[in-house]
Amino acid sequence: MKPSDIKVSRRTVLIGTAATAAIASVRPSLGATGDEVAAARMPLSLSINRRSYDVEVDPRTTLLDLLRENLKLTGTKKGCDHGQCGACTVIVNGRRINSCLSLALMHQGDECTTIEGLGEPDQLHEVQSAFIKHDAFQCGYCTPGQICSSVAVMDEIKRGVPSHVMADVAAQPGFTETEVRERMSGNICRCGAYSNILDAIMDVGGATS
Repeated sequence: MKPSDIKVSRRTVLIGTAATAAIASVRPSLGATGDEVAAARMPLSLSINRRSYDVEVDPRTTLLDLLRENLKLTGTKKGCDHGQCGACTVIVNGRRINSCLSLALMHQGDECTTIEGLGEPDQLHEVQSAFIKHDAFQCGYCTPGQICSSVAVMDEIKRGVPSHVMADVAAQPGFTETEVRERMSGNICRCGAYSNILDAIMDVGGATS
């Protein structure tokens, strides 16, 4: 068979996760006009960094793209865009999530905290200060996600959320290096600043635990 004999359909059928099906169900048809695509936008109300937002978004928009492209909150970074690097980590209703994997419309009425909402240049969050103190970054690209995840990790341990390294998941987790390493394993630092990141988290967590 010659390459020219192969016919490729204009429409690719994706079979996989529920998220894929949900996105496919709201995707405008290939022949949709600009007006038809605009008409598909849906209202969304949520709070970001203690400020209320009422916006209209394309149903396919992720929370990450809403933050960066629509609201210009570019502190949250887009890394792999597949939920594997943690650069896009934000805190929603007190829990950390990968914002690249979550559709914006899923967060109606939610409270979202990004790196911009944790501290101000003249009044940094204690974790931000610890990252500076311990030189816990090099290029800095993953740092916003690392810091948001660190804040959430300390809260998880305080609330008794179990981890994979606990022998007894009913017990209160200890604030140990092993616990922190396990809980932070979803945040990748390609510069390799892990030891300093750990020192920063242990510094703050050890003082507050």
